Amino acid sequence: MNAPESQCHLENTAMPFTPFPEWTWDVPEYFNIGVACTDAHMDTPDRIAMIVEDDALGTTTATYRDLAIASSRFAQLLRYLDVRLEDRVLIRLPNSLAYPTAFFGAMKRGAIAVPTSTLLTAEEVLYLAKDSGATVLVTDKAMWRGLKDKLTGLDSLKHVLLTGPGEVESAERLNVLDLEAELAKIETFSQPHKSRSHDPAYLVYTSGTTGYPKGVLHAHRAMIGRTPAADYWFDFAPEGDRILHSGKFNWTYVLGSGLMDPLFRGKTVIVHEGKNDADGWIKLMAKHQATIFIGVPTIYRQIIQKTAFTGTDVPSLRHCMSAGEHLSDEMLGLWKDRFGIEIYEAVGMSEISYYLSENKHRPIRPGSAGFPQPGHGVKLLDPETLAEVPTGEEGMICIPQGDPGLFMQYWNLPEETDKAFKGGWFLTGDYARLDEDGYLWFLGRKDDIINSFGYRVSPHEIERVMKTHPDVADCAATGEELSADKVLVTAYVVLQAGATADADALLNFAKDHLAAYKAPKIVYLVSDYPRTKNGKIIRKQLNPTIALSRSN
Repeated sequence: MNAPESQCHLENTAMPFTPFPEWTWDVPEYFNIGVACTDAHMDTPDRIAMIVEDDALGTTTATYRDLAIASSRFAQLLRYLDVRLEDRVLIRLPNSLAYPTAFFGAMKRGAIAVPTSTLLTAEEVLYLAKDSGATVLVTDKAMWRGLKDKLTGLDSLKHVLLTGPGEVESAERLNVLDLEAELAKIETFSQPHKSRSHDPAYLVYTSGTTGYPKGVLHAHRAMIGRTPAADYWFDFAPEGDRILHSGKFNWTYVLGSGLMDPLFRGKTVIVHEGKNDADGWIKLMAKHQATIFIGVPTIYRQIIQKTAFTGTDVPSLRHCMSAGEHLSDEMLGLWKDRFGIEIYEAVGMSEISYYLSENKHRPIRPGSAGFPQPGHGVKLLDPETLAEVPTGEEGMICIPQGDPGLFMQYWNLPEETDKAFKGGWFLTGDYARLDEDGYLWFLGRKDDIINSFGYRVSPHEIERVMKTHPDVADCAATGEELSADKVLVTAYVVLQAGATADADALLNFAKDHLAAYKAPKIVYLVSDYPRTKNGKIIRKQLNPTIALSRSN
């Protein structure tokens, strides 16, 4: 299989590279994420741990002392409520200081934290509460109003802890409390639970692109499993970093890179709650002297397209990171031209967070997923034989079962868990190919790969190229089955505001920039895509009914 065309556009990529150093995992017998991200930094208790910019409530801050005490009080409150070890604490909160209080506090009690999205409907919250068997729900008073009469048939749920302004509204059969008032009553608290590294810590749910969401249970060792990212995706300075993340804590990507990772290293986290505004991100960076910015490609595109800011407006900024989907070559170049900084991308999943990434030790190759971070032992294997595939050929990304960053199990799904592991490997289900220089080129799920006239085409490669067209704001590629043996490569395109390109012009652009078997044969113009609650495109729902216009 030929190497991707994007390799023709590289600069400063002299080979060979110096190999990454060997990585030795240091996983202690006892480890608690809640302690490691709060109490462990009491040697610098007055350092700012977190800044929250809320459009409605203004700016609030917490020091490491504040977080340590608040989370310990939360753990003590759970003891008073007779919450047992490994009971589940469902967290449905906006970005706020209450979030780390509940998340870390639950783990300091020895309970299992269950972060969930504020965008979920009441029915979806009900499903997650039932599936997790949550004993406690932590949410804010505004959200509670839409939930309290719909949480029926939940035998396990006993307590509801409410945050934010307003009155506490009771509910039948449930013990509903004002969290801030209850924490204020607690003057002394017990030592945190002495968790072992392999004890369960938190339970996240997949985006639910098909069927019901699937619970993914992580151990406390997952924090150790993400430590290679500190050197091979982040660019932490010895002192003083301030990290601004544009996302919500409920998403695994943000939970790790925007909360746990920075606090584990004693850094300052900056988050926003409110309307997404392109100007606002740059203003927040400048106001709080952010040194690292983490976002999704959409945020970077909005800043470039909707603002005139440059690097001189954010002199503190020195490192940018992205995940969720590939940034186009054009956007990477525009960002560097405007801000003088590269954007380093990563690939991850709920089961192991981010484990592939670009890094400052190697030149960026646009479109590539970069490299496996040292320690993760990633191989591209034939999933049937577990034989490693040759360089340049497509294989499934597999991770050694002993990787401390790997999840423990799928919640209440033992058969699914067993299927995910084979011969000492975790089979991610994602496919990639490795080039001769060691770069990984991510192809995606088997179901996403387009089989057209005997060719196997990665939608990610098509999308990356189509996004280089100046009129294209976003692109999602899939296959359209016209008959049993006829599948055409199809692109669903969102145009820039005021763009004049039509579908025919985009088809011609694709012919000029992609191999004939990869170039879309159909282009649909759309206003947006069907998405999960976390904003990921649901490819299986891409169909002509969402089109504004088409060409073929």
